[in-house]
Amino acid sequence: MKSITIKGSERESVGKVSTKALRNAGMVPCVVYGGDQTAIHFSAEEKAFKNLVYTPNVHTVVIELGDKKINAVLQDIQFHPVSDRILHIDFYQLYEDKEITLEVPIKITGNSKGVMAGGVLNINNRKLKVRALPANLPDFVEVNISHLEMGNKLYVTDITTDNYKLLHPDNTVVCQVRISRAAMKAAQEAAKAAKTPAKKK
Repeated sequence: MKSITIKGSERESVGKVSTKALRNAGMVPCVVYGGDQTAIHFSAEEKAFKNLVYTPNVHTVVIELGDKKINAVLQDIQFHPVSDRILHIDFYQLYEDKEITLEVPIKITGNSKGVMAGGVLNINNRKLKVRALPANLPDFVEVNISHLEMGNKLYVTDITTDNYKLLHPDNTVVCQVRISRAAMKAAQEAAKAAKTPAKKK
């Protein structure tokens, strides 16, 4: 999985007054959980999170606090209800030997026979929850729809995973090919025509 570096500074004071001053200065208060020690509070420029927050992709993060580097993932984020500015971000520290759970986007590959025949592809789950060691976290879950005929569904059990687990029930539908209205109307008209006896000349 791709990684983004966030450069910040550790916070000595975490009170409301200092937090408000940080936000007024264009900084975002953050905290890292999951370490052997107590949570680490820090701040970073709001623009530093642009490629982490405003994207459909998922990334791990390297938080640089002076000489200290912390590998982490974004756990929670709070936005201002009116301005949509970032108010606070929680991170969870990663360890090479400990598995982590993340939601990862799917990537559709292949050409569905059902879609080429006039069906419509419906994506039921655009992200899937995976569990893996940090080094094995995928950028996306590849979903091949080549075998899908009209009316077929693709379940999580149809997806081949490598070095990670999908944390969904076996009956979870990832996507399906529905019969379009045009295809359904054409089928109905064809069936109607087949039932209607040919007129004698």
